[in-house]
Amino acid sequence: MTVAHWVVQRALPSARLARARSVPSPRRSDDDHSRPEESYLVTVLRGVFAYDRRPALWPARLAPPRALLPRLPIVLGLRLFPRPGGAEALSLTRALAGLSAEARAAFVLCSVHGLPHDAAVDVLEAAGAEDADGAVRDCRAFAADEVGAARTLALSEEFDACVLQATPTDLLRRRHRTRLALVACLAGLLTGALLLAQLAPDPAPVPTTALPAAASGLRAADLTRAPAGRWDNTARIDFTAWPPRGSRVEDEQLLSRALSTWSRPGSGTRVVTTAATSAAPPLSAPQLLYAGEVDAHAVVLLYDGQRLARYQEDLRSQAPTRLDVARVDDADVTTAAAVSLSSKSSGARYLIAPWVAEVQSRDLLRPDVLATALDTTEDGVSEPVPFTAGSEGGCDSRPVLQLRSSARIAERHAFLLAGLGDLSPVHLTFTPLPGHGTPPPRQPREATGPAALVAWSHQACALSDLRDTDSRAVNAWDFAEQDLPDGGGRAVWTCMRETSWRGPGHVAVTLRVAADGAKALARPVSRVRSTALCSRFGQHIVAGTVWRSPRGNWYALAAGSRAVTSLTVSGDVTAKTSARTVAVRAPKRPRFEVSAQLATGGRMQGVMDEK
Repeated sequence: MTVAHWVVQRALPSARLARARSVPSPRRSDDDHSRPEESYLVTVLRGVFAYDRRPALWPARLAPPRALLPRLPIVLGLRLFPRPGGAEALSLTRALAGLSAEARAAFVLCSVHGLPHDAAVDVLEAAGAEDADGAVRDCRAFAADEVGAARTLALSEEFDACVLQATPTDLLRRRHRTRLALVACLAGLLTGALLLAQLAPDPAPVPTTALPAAASGLRAADLTRAPAGRWDNTARIDFTAWPPRGSRVEDEQLLSRALSTWSRPGSGTRVVTTAATSAAPPLSAPQLLYAGEVDAHAVVLLYDGQRLARYQEDLRSQAPTRLDVARVDDADVTTAAAVSLSSKSSGARYLIAPWVAEVQSRDLLRPDVLATALDTTEDGVSEPVPFTAGSEGGCDSRPVLQLRSSARIAERHAFLLAGLGDLSPVHLTFTPLPGHGTPPPRQPREATGPAALVAWSHQACALSDLRDTDSRAVNAWDFAEQDLPDGGGRAVWTCMRETSWRGPGHVAVTLRVAADGAKALARPVSRVRSTALCSRFGQHIVAGTVWRSPRGNWYALAAGSRAVTSLTVSGDVTAKTSARTVAVRAPKRPRFEVSAQLATGGRMQGVMDEK
């Protein structure tokens, strides 16, 4: 039926000819014995014969000619298809399918239009039939028994090639395709704009250190500013709650230079970004956090929802301006509690969050010494604080910030931040040993309690390895303890995990032995980079190392976290135990491996001594 519709549609005259003459109906009534308009019938039949003589097998690699592709009329928003017939129509269709195209044409001429034998032969020959007379005889024999019934059925709407049914297309699919078309058009426009921008000649360089604010499209008046009391009345405690502070928050020229430098730094600007941080311009006007003077520098601190940008101008010399950009996405009440405004070899001044009620400093290497108060200005700028990870080779002191949040937003809890050279100091936390018969803590705790301060006093010197590494937080997890032989005393295994703003984390496993002394540094065991170990997604760990007792004997030590049910040691020494720790007498500097069975049913390979 699709082919029939297609042939009839192609036989219709053009609009110009249609105005000159009317198209006769191919149908006729029982009382009308006049000869139908042969020109129209001849055109239709020629299309039928041409389609019937098309190549039986068209090469798959070639598209068939357009004339050989049947298609229905296209109406946007509608789906067209022939009317379905009943059982009698299906029976007639199958019977006609057994005839040749010329015999089927003769059947229509004789049975539907009622043409006599000679007239039907003339029409068929005019249309290009090869055996017109034989076709008429075949159709007469086909319809001899039931001419009336066949003719009546052929005149019904099921066989009318001019009758179509119309239904709306799939509305959901139409909407989806419309959106896809719009997206494709937008992508094409953007691609064209980018190509034009690439082909356009570069503008002449501007000799100044930063382009005017108008060149970047951002103005000082566009900067967003949080109300002064927002932090006290919001459930989102991060940089979005910081009000603008500083003596130059109304200095539009300074703010414009900072915006222009971030949007398009001049040739004389030093741009410093942390790992995996883009220095690209902000997509919209950023939020102003600070604009003032710190240590003979004009400083502007901006926040675009994902990054901090610190702009600095030297007020005493013509030194190049500097722009520092760092990721701070998903900052919270602790990681958004302080930002470095100035960095010198002696330390840094921090801008303290408005929700911090108490600012102190303490030395991690002296856990028994109380924290001391730090002076801050009315704008929240602290006095200089030495870096936790000093550039010098010694490890005599490891100062950190100890801040306490306001009772108006939290339970007035204290937390530690360590300055490692980046814009944001690192949040230090602690996970204690699991108690006997009690479940372990579900997440790290603040490192301000006695046990946490003692644990960090043995790990603090290792923070020097994290200087300028885009660290966000460092957690010290005491995952196992054991009694050592030969009077070695008590030992504690610790997994120190550093997590970056980018997401990946590195771990360092250490062992601190009581016989080494209360102020001794923890012994390094192993380092693993880019791992989920010692995190909420890697809650189990097994480690092993070589240890020499006070009596000079060598031992293979191994320990596992709480879910470990048995340990297996293999190599120069072998052992198996159902405990979570093991100490096996060994030859000098033995080589061995350790694995563990977990309560979950799985097995885990241990991280080993890095030496």
